[in-house]
Amino acid sequence: MKKLRWQLIIIFLTGLVVGILLLSDTTTGPIQIFESQPTGGGTYKEGLVGTLQRLNPLLSYYNNADQDVSRLLYNGLIKFDARGMPMKDLAASWGISMDGTIYNFAINPDAKWHDGQPVIADDVTFTYNMLKQGTGYLPDDLIAFWQKIQINTLDKQTVQFVLEEPFAPFLDYLTTGILPRHIWGNMSFSEMVESKMNIQPVGSGPFRLGGLIQDGGNITGIRLVNNPTFFGTKPFLDEIQFIYYQDSVLAFQAYQQGLVDGVSYISESVLPSALIESNLSLYSSRLPMQSMVLLNLDNSSVGFFQDAAVRKGLLTGLNRTKIVNNLLNGQALIAHGPILSGSWAYYSGIQQVEYDAYKARELLKTAGYVLANEQDQVRSKDGVTLNFTLLYPDDDLHRSIAESIQQDWALINVLVNLEAVSYTDLVNSRLEQRNYEAVLIDLNLSNTPDPDPYPFWDQTQISTGQNFSQWNNRVVSQYLESARVETDQTERERLYRNFQVVFADELPALPLYNPIYNFAVSSKVKGISVGPLYRISDRFQNVESWYVVSRTTLSDQFQEKGQDDE
Repeated sequence: MKKLRWQLIIIFLTGLVVGILLLSDTTTGPIQIFESQPTGGGTYKEGLVGTLQRLNPLLSYYNNADQDVSRLLYNGLIKFDARGMPMKDLAASWGISMDGTIYNFAINPDAKWHDGQPVIADDVTFTYNMLKQGTGYLPDDLIAFWQKIQINTLDKQTVQFVLEEPFAPFLDYLTTGILPRHIWGNMSFSEMVESKMNIQPVGSGPFRLGGLIQDGGNITGIRLVNNPTFFGTKPFLDEIQFIYYQDSVLAFQAYQQGLVDGVSYISESVLPSALIESNLSLYSSRLPMQSMVLLNLDNSSVGFFQDAAVRKGLLTGLNRTKIVNNLLNGQALIAHGPILSGSWAYYSGIQQVEYDAYKARELLKTAGYVLANEQDQVRSKDGVTLNFTLLYPDDDLHRSIAESIQQDWALINVLVNLEAVSYTDLVNSRLEQRNYEAVLIDLNLSNTPDPDPYPFWDQTQISTGQNFSQWNNRVVSQYLESARVETDQTERERLYRNFQVVFADELPALPLYNPIYNFAVSSKVKGISVGPLYRISDRFQNVESWYVVSRTTLSDQFQEKGQDDE
């Protein structure tokens, strides 16, 4: 979403100017409207929040700054559009066996490395076999996943992946940037980690390394230049420069001083100042995160959570708009279900619960939870009070959110006790052991354009998986299990739609919000569009369309037009 300013004033002034011109001269022909057109050339310089470590897709998993740069240097086999649908990248085509266990990919024959060597199937095989050794630099579950995958080079341009069982979200795992085997092939993984090639990257992407920017021997930035042999749509920009800054404040100050054209991340502290910069365009997009309140549906001390009417009453009595506006400064979207909005799998027709304290009280009353007498402050039913403990991560933001939730539920006569827990204890001691009553959590769904809700809501995951709510619904589990092995996209959409409808009806957990990400670019840089993010580097998804507008003024254009007429 691009920030728009002064729309009404611009419209009024434009109308006024055109009106005057029409009244003053009706013999010169139609008015010429001049719009910027994409042209090749130009440099975009960005203040990149973070530090340079290793420009290597196997070693940048935990470094967003490295991922941003690597996104422009490397290609994966496939990439995803804003809806999470797979698209060709290095793969010119692919096919899936009828049983969903074999994936064959044909490498684009025009793809070349920045040094001119062709990209071949052996490069793909090498990269993923190296990934299997990435302990300490990649998540353990990702490494374990790939260790179960057999990778075969069928010929120079064809690579094959053989799975132990069908797994429809497999394409999610094929966006990893591919490395050139002819450069890295003689190294062990530990040698790769220490190699100087990590700051002398050779990829296949739309930009290649132009050089490092240094100050007194310290690397302060990096230059990327247009790759003339890129096999895909070639960018308009000649060059992109990244200048590293420790935080968003310093990067924004660099923009104000004219040192950079954009800022990779606009933090909440910088946002008010960024909004009033007349020549700065702000871009916002949903992050791949879901904040919610999990309810333990199999804890005898809070048996009332098993009543769907109680759960719906709690959500109805929760003022999520207040949380977003007051505590998150408007930098979040209200969540209405377990699948991220904007995804191909998201069903916009699900029932949405709006805040209504009166309705919430009525729902709880209908469920039998009432105030027994005028002195009571907490609702009860058969001697059982609506009283429970809400855990939350021990930081200032989550504390504020938890307190807001506590206050909202107090207004509908539900008593909530708050308990702060460290992240480690929250996951390892409380969630893993199902030792909680309710908990405020953030689900990080990064790098997973395929929603695959199975790990969080399938009944097989109740005891040892991530179904921490312990939602035991066989119908829902059948939907999720079928969707996980189904290769037909239309059928998967139907299954996930059914899942979301049941979820909205039963509310095994209470969705809160999806945070958003802001970055800013000078208004002289055009062609930028951004959809929902599945990783921060997705903000470069259409970088080939970015272009710099020349500083030619409107009066110059009229003058040139007049000279042409002469």
